[in-house]
Amino acid sequence: MPRQYAFAVTLELKQQLRGVLWSNANAPEQAYVRAALLRPRFHLILAIALELGLDRVTAEWDFLKAYGGDRTERVAGPVERMIGNIGEGFRHAAN
Repeated sequence: MPRQYAFAVTLELKQQLRGVLWSNANAPEQAYVRAALLRPRFHLILAIALELGLDRVTAEWDFLKAYGGDRTERVAGPVERMIGNIGEGFRHAAN
């Protein structure tokens, strides 16, 4: 299981993610991250990585791969490419 994180989603990021988890505006942070990963849109995953860090995105993805079932399997290819591309971009930006 991923470690527990303090709630750190800012209002701006919550606004970007409102369509992902519209039914529960008071959901815990990991619910927002996991919902975004299960409906992969590059701009949302990038926004989460910029705000919470790529390690956090990867930790939530690892949780979904372990416990997410069929839905996770259906989006695995695109999500893993997005995470890889974001990581590559972060590495290039650091140089």
